[in-house]
Amino acid sequence: MDHARSLLRWYRANGREFPWRTATVDPYVVLVSETMLQQTQASRVAEALPRFLERYPSIGSLAKAGNGEIIRQWKGMGYNSRAMRLRDAAKAVVRDHNGVIPSSPEILLSLPGVGPYTSAAVACFAFNKRVVVLDVNVRRVYSRLVKRQTYTTDVEPDEVLIPFATSVIPQRRSAQWHHAVMDLGATVCTARAPRCTMCPLADLCPSNDVLLAATRTRKQEPEFRGEPQRIWRGRFIEVLRGQKPHVSIRPARLFTLAAQSPLSSHEEEWFTAVLSRLETDGLIVQTGRGVRLAD
Repeated sequence: MDHARSLLRWYRANGREFPWRTATVDPYVVLVSETMLQQTQASRVAEALPRFLERYPSIGSLAKAGNGEIIRQWKGMGYNSRAMRLRDAAKAVVRDHNGVIPSSPEILLSLPGVGPYTSAAVACFAFNKRVVVLDVNVRRVYSRLVKRQTYTTDVEPDEVLIPFATSVIPQRRSAQWHHAVMDLGATVCTARAPRCTMCPLADLCPSNDVLLAATRTRKQEPEFRGEPQRIWRGRFIEVLRGQKPHVSIRPARLFTLAAQSPLSSHEEEWFTAVLSRLETDGLIVQTGRGVRLAD
């Protein structure tokens, strides 16, 4: 309980404020926000969430959204396939659960596009279930608490972290606890330069003030013209998002608008492959007239 008492006291004074952290918790808002927060900064989600909820105020309205429509509403969020997976999950909730988002992590996990993290997060933050929620910040904090780490990049496997997490999550305060751990990892127990002297858990932490900076090795991504392929995918979607609904654009014109320069002959194979993958992912449609967002 020492962990809980110290951390929750710190959180009451230092916790971050976001639109999805409200006194009245709406499971639908939690599901949407947690999907948005995957691979997107919290500050960007805080700006986009109110706009998205204005367009889709309920699970039923989201379930009715078409691919092209929801991709347009996802503007600025990146990783557009998440929008369609979220819509598919909404469809399943309406079809199989009478429009009521389940509270069970196991049932949540059965929804289309909902993985272990999102199912646990919704159960925790929407229903205060005492489940273990592990994101990158939580894993880092727990790793440093459970065992003395050598480098700032050191992280213990989930098999070690889950039993520890289960032992420290306070009864009936799971949601508040997890918000606190996430905020501690984001602002104090950071990846590169942890501020151990500011940490409310410093006296309980075996890694306190002993971590050494590690040289990070970035995972190599496929590149085109010196930029990751995912950036180009996003640019092509952004151009199509700006077109009128159901209006196609010639592939060569799409490339020119996205790249601000024409497509050369030796680049055509790469571009064709990217368009094929976007179509396979359900983001675009290719016809004899050209390319457009999926319906």
